[in-house]
Amino acid sequence: MSSERKSSPTTLSFHFTPVDRAEEQPDTENPHIKETSEVSETITALKERFGDAIEDVTIYAGEFTIRIPRKEIRVVCAFLKDNLGFNYLASLAGIDRFTEKDRYEVFYNLVSMSNNKRLRLVARIDEEDLTIDSICDVYRAADWNERECYDMFGIRFNDHPDLRRIFMPEDFEYYPLRKEFPLLGVPGSLPLPPQTPEAPLTLDPFPAAHGRKPAKSFEEEAPSE
Repeated sequence: MSSERKSSPTTLSFHFTPVDRAEEQPDTENPHIKETSEVSETITALKERFGDAIEDVTIYAGEFTIRIPRKEIRVVCAFLKDNLGFNYLASLAGIDRFTEKDRYEVFYNLVSMSNNKRLRLVARIDEEDLTIDSICDVYRAADWNERECYDMFGIRFNDHPDLRRIFMPEDFEYYPLRKEFPLLGVPGSLPLPPQTPEAPLTLDPFPAAHGRKPAKSFEEEAPSE
């Protein structure tokens, strides 16, 4: 390659707001704010309809997040869909906040296709009662999203039509996205196929990380002596 074609890598310009400096960065300075995130009228309508059920409204990087009690999630979603045009559930997932109270959070990213708007709902769930109502009858797309959230966090969705694990086996005892779950997994919790035809099931997928010598795979040759 000729020297004329060589060039040093460049860094794309972007607007970065560190978490600990969020209050020092006005949202008006963010060049990436889109009109789709401006949902002040939607928030006003929600407050008029549900009053104190709107626990908190926060804005960060030009995006609104509305926190509501978990018992209100279905009725709020139905109101947003039927009355305010938010007819598309883009995503739904859980968060482990790792706090003593209201440890878990489920967030819902909703989109109004007709009005070109989007917003985020969140509902907090205490560890002592890991349940929240399903919204499958409001948004059909919630089906597998709620199953994944149950599979990864153990949050159960009331009245879900088929609440089963979606990635892990039904008899798996753990929830991989909880903060206490080890990054390298729990040895023996999920037996894997053997690495050689005669070998037993593999009980530790990361033996070297746990101080043991990993078994040779079927296609590897034995070391010469």
